[in-house]
Amino acid sequence: MQHRTLGRSGLTVSALGLGCMGMSDFYGPLNDDESIRTLHRATELGVTFFDTADMYGPYKNEELVGKALKDRRQQVVIATKFGILRDPSDPSKRGISGRPEYVRQACDDSLRRLGTDYIDLYYQHRVDPATPIEETIGAMAELVKAGKVRHLGMSEAAPDTLRRACAVHPIAALQTEYSLWSRDPEDGVLQACRELGIGFVPYSPLGRGFLTGQIQKFEDLAPDDYRRFTPRFQGENFQKNLDLVARINELATQKSCTPGQLALAWVLAQGDDVVPIPGTKRVSYLEENLGALDVQLSPDELAQLDAIAPRGVAAGQRYPEQMMKSVNG
Repeated sequence: MQHRTLGRSGLTVSALGLGCMGMSDFYGPLNDDESIRTLHRATELGVTFFDTADMYGPYKNEELVGKALKDRRQQVVIATKFGILRDPSDPSKRGISGRPEYVRQACDDSLRRLGTDYIDLYYQHRVDPATPIEETIGAMAELVKAGKVRHLGMSEAAPDTLRRACAVHPIAALQTEYSLWSRDPEDGVLQACRELGIGFVPYSPLGRGFLTGQIQKFEDLAPDDYRRFTPRFQGENFQKNLDLVARINELATQKSCTPGQLALAWVLAQGDDVVPIPGTKRVSYLEENLGALDVQLSPDELAQLDAIAPRGVAAGQRYPEQMMKSVNG
């Protein structure tokens, strides 16, 4: 397994992490046994970086990850998040909070569910526009002093917000969507991370599975799959984005790899400070994703991918309109 260090934090993790969200929420039918097999197989293959959040489930994913990794806690880096509020009785309802008292309570709740006495990397999941970032990061810094958290992270934060946060406490990682069809971080966010010594953790590096080529028609998505409600998977956008995947697949065929492996190799090639966390709940897809570490892209191939998937190439926004208001905050 290759390893990378997140910015100037000293936190070293496997070059590919594992996003665990889909094991408990959003992507159709669930199977805890297969998810646990996937988590165990990941550690066998050298993956050390596991990503969860309190709102996945809600709450169930932290419990699943904690249970699966309990006997190998010292070998792994567990990242979790707070800040998106969901009502267990109606999970479709959302809120955002960065209030200091909430930060403290959320951390204690996550520690309990994970069955651990420390969190390796604790992210603010979304920036709370109603709470000064200095107050939120100040509360997170107190958690570091208390030994409950080792490193701080942020998710979907804008460059100016990152700078204000770093003035309070070092930020080890920024997590933001980034892939061949979501290149928004190239408009200042990646530059800010490098300026501030923050590692960059792309989520959805496979375009929520679309870039793997496994999704060929809208009906391939389960009835309760939240992707059915996102613009890129709807109407004319679906076919336009399918045409994009077909072009990626042509290059992947030439490279003797899968389109998903090619998409991940592209993200990995964007810098040694970049650690993608593709999500899966199946052992077979985990093993395929890790194969991306063996795919080397030449300058000419990187240029071909830039031509195939320039910034803004995807048809449709990455989230519904209301959710777009909470990104890059």
